[in-house]
Amino acid sequence: MQHAFKSVLAIVCLVLSSHIAFSQEVDLFKMQDSANAAQSATRKEPVINTFYSTRLVNSHTVEITGKGSMDFRINHRFAPVNTGLYNMFGLDAASMRMGFDFGIANNLMVGIGRSTFFKELDGFVKYRVVHQQEGAAPVSVALLASLAYRTLDMDPTLKVTGSDRTFFTGQVLIGSKLNSHTSLQISPTYTHYNRVLFYSGGSQDLFSIGFLGRQRISKRISLTAEYFLQTNRFNGTYDPLSVGVDINTGGHVFQLHFTNSTGMNEHTFIHETTGSWGNGDIRWGFNISRIFHIGRKKKGDWAKS
Repeated sequence: MQHAFKSVLAIVCLVLSSHIAFSQEVDLFKMQDSANAAQSATRKEPVINTFYSTRLVNSHTVEITGKGSMDFRINHRFAPVNTGLYNMFGLDAASMRMGFDFGIANNLMVGIGRSTFFKELDGFVKYRVVHQQEGAAPVSVALLASLAYRTLDMDPTLKVTGSDRTFFTGQVLIGSKLNSHTSLQISPTYTHYNRVLFYSGGSQDLFSIGFLGRQRISKRISLTAEYFLQTNRFNGTYDPLSVGVDINTGGHVFQLHFTNSTGMNEHTFIHETTGSWGNGDIRWGFNISRIFHIGRKKKGDWAKS
């Protein structure tokens, strides 16, 4: 009997010691998971997809076209909806811009384009100097320099030179992805006209500040808005305001919007908007962006795509 009691006691002690050891093992796993989580939280990863595209509606965002990629873009703006049923609420007339943007390096892109509005050619360089990182940089900062050249035939009596047809714009783009759904950006902007044609008032040097916002409502759909406040303006012009929807289908980004702007490069949409939302001068428009990879990928890059 005494021997049986000792055997039972030994089994109970073995079970209890095994249970305690197992509990300690589980606790160690939990501690390791906590340590891994803490390490991941402190890792400084760049923030991606602050916006779906390098442009929101008309304005550039802090996004950069990937290195070795080409972004083929088509922008369309129809006539004002207040032109009535005869013009199918603006659908009978349109202006457009076609452009090609190229990713040169991880934070550097260039682009060229042509607009039917005033028959302008344009080009730009954009460089991201700061990339938002978790636990480090709270914002992304990009610098933009753009040039436009107006090829429209003009009255010979105006004696317009090539320099008179040229416009320069510089921007500082400061954007932040506040969370997985909300992104904001401000864009201090300077524009220089070598010569002011067709407009009165204002000056050759114009300043403005842009406000951009994106609110994601699903995995592939976001609501967008952009507004530029001008510190000085030409007579008969208004601040540009655009609201829209971005639809991301993977290789394509479709942007549908309403805007009071006709122009689609920097100086025209910011400073030459003659339509007013209050007067019903609202244009329906859309942008289509298609990314093509044109550079050679290094071994191992495919896994990153």
